[in-house]
Amino acid sequence: MYKFHRLAAAAGLSLAMSAAGAFAKDITVSYSHQANFDSEIHTAAWVFQKYAEEKLPGLTIKLYGNNQLGQERDVYEAMQLGTGATCVISGTAILNNFSKRTAVLDLPFLWKNYEHVHRVLDGEVGQKLAAELEQRGFKVVAWMDSWGYRNVVSAKKVINSAADLKGLKVRTIPTKTYVAALNAMGANATPMAFGEVYQSLETGVLDGFEHGASAVVAQKFYEVAKHVALTRHLFGPLVMACAKRTWDGLTAQEKAAVTEAAIMARDVQRALAPVREAEAFDVLRKKGMTIKEIDTTPMAQAAAKVQDELAAEAGASELLAIIRKTN
Repeated sequence: MYKFHRLAAAAGLSLAMSAAGAFAKDITVSYSHQANFDSEIHTAAWVFQKYAEEKLPGLTIKLYGNNQLGQERDVYEAMQLGTGATCVISGTAILNNFSKRTAVLDLPFLWKNYEHVHRVLDGEVGQKLAAELEQRGFKVVAWMDSWGYRNVVSAKKVINSAADLKGLKVRTIPTKTYVAALNAMGANATPMAFGEVYQSLETGVLDGFEHGASAVVAQKFYEVAKHVALTRHLFGPLVMACAKRTWDGLTAQEKAAVTEAAIMARDVQRALAPVREAEAFDVLRKKGMTIKEIDTTPMAQAAAKVQDELAAEAGASELLAIIRKTN
């Protein structure tokens, strides 16, 4: 019996294939956190499972959580080698390690709202990045949403202003884009695998971390962190991608079914995103966490320069221009 709890992070989906290229009996979906419905990744995986099994009779999809196939980067690297997981649902930030122009999707203070994200990823920018990822061995089947903006969560210190971030060791995704974003905001960005965050907060290795409210609920971070500053500095899109070598071995019917299932999962997950974000904040308040609005103007002003610099470094200035012009 699944329970409603959220996740945010990496998911690996292992497709067993027969020599003839048809589906074998099992597809294994493995992702980095607990299998519960407060997670946008688990929800997407579950919808994908149900829809694909209906479209491909005889197929069984099994869901496994908690990094059983490794951390995000390990899963992607194994996919390139044709081992381990065959598909993955994760944040887009980790893909910077494989196709650097995807970094443009994770620039700080970039997105206007959910609709802005959808128009960009379902349009020219999403198409260009998908084509580039395909050259790296990954077939994008759907772009998805995180359930809410990323905020700074602190274990002990209440953050009332941008100045209060100075010197705080704040965990972020181990990519240059996220590290630069947190440093520009005044924090001491600390790259770390997501699975290490809880213990690091508990032991004082970290002062805080940055993530969406639903992730705080799903991973029970409210047990070791007490404050949320609503910085809304990043909105991390998600991607569902499959190993191209496996994708190329599918029949046209199988490709169509997998794509339909991924799009169905995307649509359900996107519809739930603003609702689940609001619900997550309600849960955190009930758990005793303080939720504070702060003036992010100084951060956003500093972020404009960071956007330009990082986009130029990634060779993605024209993509940034398209994103900015998209309403």
